[in-house]
Amino acid sequence: MHSSHLLLEEPIRMVSILEPSKASFFPAMTKIVGTLGPKSRTVEIISGCLKAGMSVARFDFSWGDAEYHQETLETLKTAIKSTKKLCAVMLDSVGAEMQVVNKSGKSISLQADGKVVLTPDQGQEASSEVLPINFDGLAKSMKKGDTIFVGQYLFTGSETTSVWLEVAEVKGQDVVCVIKNSATLAGSLFTLHASQIHIDLPTLTDKDKEAISTWGVKNKIDFLSLSYTRHAEDVRQAREFLSRLGDLSQTQIFAKIENVEGLTHFDEILQEADGIILSRGNLGIDLPPEKVFLFQKSALYKCNMAGKPAVLTRVVDSMTDNLRPTRAEATDVANAVLDGSDAILLGAETLRGLYPVETISTVGKICAEAEKVFNQDLYFKKTVKFVGEPMTHLESIASSAVRAAIKVKASVIICFTSSGRAARLIAKYRPTMPVLSVVIPRLKTNQLKWSFSGAFEARQSLIVRGLFPMLADPRHPAESTSATNESILKVALDHGKASGVIKSHDRVVVCQKVGDSSVVKIIELED
Repeated sequence: MHSSHLLLEEPIRMVSILEPSKASFFPAMTKIVGTLGPKSRTVEIISGCLKAGMSVARFDFSWGDAEYHQETLETLKTAIKSTKKLCAVMLDSVGAEMQVVNKSGKSISLQADGKVVLTPDQGQEASSEVLPINFDGLAKSMKKGDTIFVGQYLFTGSETTSVWLEVAEVKGQDVVCVIKNSATLAGSLFTLHASQIHIDLPTLTDKDKEAISTWGVKNKIDFLSLSYTRHAEDVRQAREFLSRLGDLSQTQIFAKIENVEGLTHFDEILQEADGIILSRGNLGIDLPPEKVFLFQKSALYKCNMAGKPAVLTRVVDSMTDNLRPTRAEATDVANAVLDGSDAILLGAETLRGLYPVETISTVGKICAEAEKVFNQDLYFKKTVKFVGEPMTHLESIASSAVRAAIKVKASVIICFTSSGRAARLIAKYRPTMPVLSVVIPRLKTNQLKWSFSGAFEARQSLIVRGLFPMLADPRHPAESTSATNESILKVALDHGKASGVIKSHDRVVVCQKVGDSSVVKIIELED
C-alpha cells in the first residue's frame, strides 16, 4: 500500500493561526451531510443547517416511517426555497442490521456481571432478563467468549446508553450472555452488533426495497446509502433494483462499509459503487481500535485515486450534547480532510443533538482551516502518477485545467458539463480554488415525452469536495456555438461575483467543449 498521508506544507505560518476565519459563500471545500430527524425538522433549523454549510440531507430509514420522513423532506424543500441553497437527498437503508425489538418502549436496566438472554422469539417482551432480536441465526454464529454490543448509536462502553456483552453459552436458538457494564437501554429499537461475524441477512431488505420503490421514487433520491455493504455483488444487485425504477436509474449508490467483511472486499466494492461511506462507529467495534486510522487512510487514498467521493462518519459525537467538540474530535475532523475525505457525515449530532446548526458550523470551520494547509502539490503529483500515461483525453484536460489554475492563481475554475463527469474529474485533482460546475441540461426523450436531464447531475456534485454546481438555462445546449457559451459564462461569472469568490481583476480558468474538442482557457476580468 502507498503511504497515503499528505504532509502539511512547511512551515505553517503561525500568524495564520491567529487570523480570524473569514466567512464566505463557500464556508469550506469539504462537504457536510446532515441527518434530519426529531431535533432538525423545523424550517428554521433546517434553514440554519443549509446556511451553515449542509449540502446533503440524509434520511435514515432505520427508524421513523415514510410519512415522518416525507414531512421532514417537505420542510427541507421549503428551507431550500427560502435560503436559495441547493441540497441533495440521501436515503440510508437499514440493511443487514440486527436489532433488539423493545415493543413496550420502556427503558431496560442491565447490571454489570448479571446475565441476559438474546432470543429470536419476538413474541417475548424485552426485559432485563430477555432481549428479543430480529434474526434467528445468531446462535449458529456465536460461541463462548464472543463479544456483542447492544445500544443506540454510541458503542463506547463508557457511556450508559450501550452495553457490552460476552457470550457465556449457546442454548438452542438462544444466546446467554454476561453483562460487562451497567447500562440503561431506552427506546423501542436498539442495534445489536456481533464482532467479526458474518450475518446471513440480505443487504437490501424487503423493508428497504419498499422504502426505495415508494418514498425513494416519489422524491427522486440523489443518493442511496447502502448499509452493511459486504461484497461488490451487493452493489450490483442494488443497481439492478434501481434500474427498474424509472428516474432512480440515475441515483448514485454509496456503499457503506461497516465491518471487516466490507473492508476485505473494499477494492471490488469501490469499482462498482459511485462513492463510499466509511461507517466508523461500526468499524470501530469490528476492528481493533489501533487499526482504525490505518484503514481510514488507506480507504480514502483508494477513493481519491479512483475519483470517487469518500464520506466519513462519527466525527463529533460529543457535540450531540455539548456546544464544543473535544480536542480529539477537532483534530479528527482536520485529519479527515488531510487524509482526503470529500464529505463529513453527521448522524446523531444533527438527528437528535441539541446543537445541529452549531455542529455543522464548527465542522465547516475546522475543515476550512485544514484545507489551507492541505499539500495540494504533493497530492497532484501522486494523482498524476497513479493515473499514468497515456492519459485519456478527459483526464489530461482536467489535470491541465487544475495545473493552469494553480499557476495563474485563478480564483475559481468554471467547468461546463452535462453529465457532471468532467467537473468531477477536475475535482479529483483537488484544486485549491472552488470549481463551479455549470450543468447544462440535455434534452432527452423516452418516445412519450421530452424532458431535460441535469438536476440529478447538479445535486450529485454536492457531495464532492470543492465542487459547487449551478444549473444552466436549458435553452443553452452543452455543445454549441461560442455565442451561447459566452452568455452562460457571463451567468456563471455573475454567480461567482455575487457569492464573493470572484473579484475584479481576478483570473478565472474555464473548461468547456467547443465542437469535438475540449478547451481550457484563462480569462482575466476587467472589472
